[in-house]
Formats: sequence, structure tokens, C-alpha cells
Amino acid sequence: MPPVSVRVAAAQFAVGSDRDQNLAAVLRAVASAAGRGAGLVVLPEFCNHLSWYEDRRHALREACVPGDAFLTAVASAAARHRLYVKLHVTLATPAVRPVPGRGDGMRIAATSLLLAPDGTLAGRADKQTLMGSENDHLDPAETVGPVVATRLGPVGLYSCMEGVISEVCRSLSLRGAQLLLNSLNSFALDEASLHVPVRAAENKVWVIAANKVGPLIPETHLAAVAAGLGVPPEALHGAGESQIVAPDGTVVARASRTGEALAVADITPGSALDKQRPDGTHVFTARRPDLYGPITRSPRPVPAFGGRRAESVSAAALRPSGTGRTAVEHAARLAGEAAARGARLLVLPELFFFADGRVPAHQEGGPAQELGAAALRALAGALRGTDALVACTVPEGPAHLGVLLGADGPVLRVPQLHPSARHADWATLRPGPPGVHDAPWGRIALVTGDDSVHPETFRLAALAGADTVAVCFTGLEPWESALGLPERSAENRLNVVAAGHGQGAVHALPAGFGLWQNREGHFTGRISHPRTTTATGPLTSAEIHPAQALRRLVSRSTDLVDGRPWRLSGALTAPHGTADAPATHPA
Repeated sequence: MPPVSVRVAAAQFAVGSDRDQNLAAVLRAVASAAGRGAGLVVLPEFCNHLSWYEDRRHALREACVPGDAFLTAVASAAARHRLYVKLHVTLATPAVRPVPGRGDGMRIAATSLLLAPDGTLAGRADKQTLMGSENDHLDPAETVGPVVATRLGPVGLYSCMEGVISEVCRSLSLRGAQLLLNSLNSFALDEASLHVPVRAAENKVWVIAANKVGPLIPETHLAAVAAGLGVPPEALHGAGESQIVAPDGTVVARASRTGEALAVADITPGSALDKQRPDGTHVFTARRPDLYGPITRSPRPVPAFGGRRAESVSAAALRPSGTGRTAVEHAARLAGEAAARGARLLVLPELFFFADGRVPAHQEGGPAQELGAAALRALAGALRGTDALVACTVPEGPAHLGVLLGADGPVLRVPQLHPSARHADWATLRPGPPGVHDAPWGRIALVTGDDSVHPETFRLAALAGADTVAVCFTGLEPWESALGLPERSAENRLNVVAAGHGQGAVHALPAGFGLWQNREGHFTGRISHPRTTTATGPLTSAEIHPAQALRRLVSRSTDLVDGRPWRLSGALTAPHGTADAPATHPA
């Protein structure tokens, strides 16, 4: 039985090319965490050497090997201080089968190691998705990492780029992990502000993440590389802000932006067992594994887009006031006004004509459906003479139906895919895969209601070739707007136009994407964060950039969509409760 409360730590420090100095930093961090009473400490990515190599031979020379002095010293420190240590190194082992493109008979993996309080190895996970130049000299994982049953609760291991997309953390959580341990080697400021905390919130687990500080490339190359990229040298330093995140996405401890430091917090691992949303919906049992097959299949071409995606299009989030017919009339006026201003895509909240997006019990059935039909007629009328499209949701038979319509009526109908408790009395249809609509300026996907809390929904949209997603939702938890929707834009390269009751935003893809791309304007330190315009009134408009969705390389050889670890994502399509049980460890 895991303890009710345990103290955990995330350590940040600089790593260079001197192995002895790097080992000293590791041991110092372990001792410091133990001195603060931690039962677990997470260390940054690539603790043995900078992730910078002249060639494959150099990477092989600097890699750890099982039982070497570096690993032995860290294991001894774990045993001496009686705590779990999550260490990350490059690890060289003989290849069981030939590695494509490698002729040295070895595998060099970016490896997470969980050392138990007795110094033994409790678990190992190789990095599934490599970042940029890591692909030149390192080898991706061949198997999924374990979920390790520890005294603290079930633990999953991942690192850096694996957390910039959703599949690895989702798979670990579905397999029972309550604590996710993330080692980072990143200068990106949006790791701490977005990619790290969202993995906790969307899976309702704890995340303990440790990043580096100091230069991430050799000092001798720093100035030249920074000048070549057009960024200040300090932009190539580790971004720090190591943190501990609760299952609701709240950061409960955060280290400084710079300098060696330790983030420490007392956490309750068992709280990650609660997967219910405020309306009683269980986020995992509500999933639709039967729809997620495309995510776990090899990348394939998407249907061609007939036109040319626009560089810039105006979109608007609409938030009408009132309920019933009053809300319908206000929504039609807002839609007409936005279309007259040139907006091409308009989005309304889920069931916008009912308070908080919930059908009152006395209106279920005929009255609610009549109101929905009236809303569609009014909105289509408001668009007459324009080519604008509006997204909304209505009750229709046994479906909570998302509708994208123009002046001539609906062009796309997408029932809510995932069940939600607040609609359980009437929305019983479980539809098949959603479609997309090709407008003259881009390809649009429509997300209905609580489909917005499932990362798989947006991944399916990206795989269908969408560049823009209209989201009609009711945010029940703060993380949905603050973290969830920006991340869906970032990790899939999608423009997201979202409207909810009392909330909403336009998340537009930036033109300068990825460190290694040509960028416009000053480098902000954020690599894949969208440009967000938060809704502040009844009508909020902003430009979106459909053509930018075609740029999916976050770094050289690392595609955010096609680079997903599809071979190792089988847990996504396993029926709920059938994923592998955590591997036990006695320590």
C-alpha cells in the first residue's frame, strides 16, 4: 500500500563534457534531496554528457555501460541515502538485432533508469521519440518502458521530447502509473509553462520533472551556434524551472529559472486514482479505444487538399448571453457581425442556448431539439451572402451533435464521440470516426463537447489532415483552457478556435516554429506554443494560419505527428482495464 504522503524532489543542474564533474553534480543532487527528506529524486536528461557529439564513435565513447563506475556510484548513493533515484544517461549495450544504419553492433539509447533505495535497478525505459540531432547518433526504443510498482505507488518513466506529444504519458497512465517522472534537456520555456503540467492534468497523475540549467552545447561552440541561429547564447541554456505537478495541473513546487536548485514537495500518490471530472465522468472509461486505431498505425498520406491553404484567415469565438430564444437571437446577431467583419470561421459554446451547456431535465427530448433546430435556422440566415462557417452543437435524437454550417445549411455533422455524465440521460449515440470539411481556405475538424478533453480526438484530426479545429465545449476544470487546448494546438500543429461558457480563445499557429526553422521576430524561448488570443467579450476575433499546419518538424528529423511512437502505443487501443499491470520491485 503506497504511503498517504511522500516527499519528492526534482533536481536541476548543469552538465558538461567532463564525466567526473557530471557525476559530482548527480551525487550532490541526490545528497541534497536526501537531506531535505525526499523519498524520490528525479534528475535531468543526459546526466553523463552533453547531448552533443562529433560522431557516432564519440557518442559510443561517452555512453554509460551497465555496471560502469558512473552508474555504480549513483546506485551506491541511492542505497546510502535510502531513496529512489530517477537517473537519465546515454546507455550502450550490444544490439540484440542489427540496428538500421549502424555498423558497430551496439545500441546507444537515451535511457531512464529508476534506482531503488537498496541501489538495485527497479526499472529502465529507453526514449521512444528522439529530438533533432539525437537521431544522428542514438537509437530509439524498441519496447515500451515498464510501469514500476514501488513503495510510492506505480511509477512511469519518460524524458523530454516524449512529453511534447501525448502518446507516451497517456500510455503509461493507462497502464496504471500514478507518478510520471520526466527528465529534460531543454531550453524551451514552454516545457515548464505547458508541456510538463498538461501531462499531469489530462491523465490526472502526478508529474515530477527535472530540467537542466547552464549551456546545453559545449562552451567552445556556444557563441557560433547562437549567432548562426540568431538567438542570444543564454537561449541555448537549460530552461530550469524543474517542477512537481498535481493531478489537476497545479504546479505545487517549482525551482528557479536559472542555477542549480531543488524543487521539493509532499505529495499524495493515491490521489491519482481519482479519474473523475466534476460532472462524474471517468476520463479513462469514457475513452473510445475503438476509434484510435489510426494513432497506432504507421504514418500514411492523408487525402489531398483540393485548394491552397491560406496563410491567414480571420476566426472568431462567440459567446452570446442569455438562454433559450434570447441566446439564439444574440448568437445570430454576433455571427452576422463577425461575418460582416470578414471572419471565415465562427465558433459558439457547446449547447450555447442552455446555461452551462447542460440540457435542463424538463426540456430533454422535443423542446430541446426544437430549440436546436431553430438555432441552426437562425445562424444560417445570419450568414446569408457570406462564405463564413459557424460551429455549434445541438441535441438531435440520441446524439449530442456538433454542426458546422454555412448560409446553405450544414456542411459537417460530428456527434460527440466520448460519453459524458452530464449528457448521459439523452446523448446515448456512440458514433464512428469523425469527418472533416474542406473550406476554400483550409481543412476543418469539429470537436463536440467533452471530446475536447481527450488528446486522441485532436490527434485523429491531425492525421486526417486538418489544419484548423473548431471546439464547442464547456470547460469544467481550469486546465482545459489554460493547458489543454493550447497543447492540442502545439502538439498537433493545429489552429484551434474554441468557445465555451464564460471562456474561449483563438490559438493560432505561429510562423516561426521550432528552433531550427527560419523565424520572424525576436526569439521568445517558446518552441511550439501557439499564439493565443483569449476571449474577453461576446465576440473575439483573431487571425489563424492554416498553411502553417503543414510545418510539423519541431527539429530536424522530429515530426510532431508522423514522429509519434505509433509502434509502441498499443495501450491507447486496448480496452479499459486490460493494459499491462505494473512490474513489481521489492525495494
